[in-house]
Formats: sequence, C-alpha cells, structure tokens
Amino acid sequence: MPKRSRKLINGEVLPSHMQVGKAPRGAVPADRRQLDHINTYGDLPEYYVDYPFTCVDCGKEEVWKAEQQKWYYEEAKGHIDAFAKRCRPCRKRRKENGSRKASH
Repeated sequence: MPKRSRKLINGEVLPSHMQVGKAPRGAVPADRRQLDHINTYGDLPEYYVDYPFTCVDCGKEEVWKAEQQKWYYEEAKGHIDAFAKRCRPCRKRRKENGSRKASH
C-alpha cells in the first residue's frame, strides 16, 4: 500500500493528492471559492491530481481521480483531510450493511 506522502506548505501539511504550486499535466484546478466551508489554518489546494490507493478492505488497487476529488471537496463539501481508502464495491457493501467497520 502506498504511503500518503505529505508536503510541508507554510508550516502545514497537505495530502499528496492536493497540491499548491505549478500544476502538473492532467491536474484539475481547484476552485478555492468552493472550499470556503473548510476551517483550516493551512493552505488549500490549487489543484487535484489522481491519487492511487489500495482498498483497506479487499486490497484492490484503485485510483481516486482528480475529478472525483474536486466533486467531493467542492460540491459535496467533504472534509479537506478525508481521502479515499475503500473501492466503490467495498463502500457500497459497508453502506448496505449500515456498518462503520470493515465487512468481509
């Protein structure tokens, strides 16, 4: 499972899938006006990049796409420290079971 590398930005850390500075090719720009629900002293991302992860329940390799992150943080108003850790089938299974614990 890849580690969540973090960059130090103005004394605060950002997850590796949310960055500031020059955007790499394929990055999705962040609309900081849509991030005003986030109460943080740290920097907000300028863009999102695809974030590979391994599902904590089934071990499947997945990618949390930059477009999905933009929707989650800006439209669904998700918490800025949240990140993907389960694949869609495992999230669906947990939701159907009404469980906050891993289901196998």
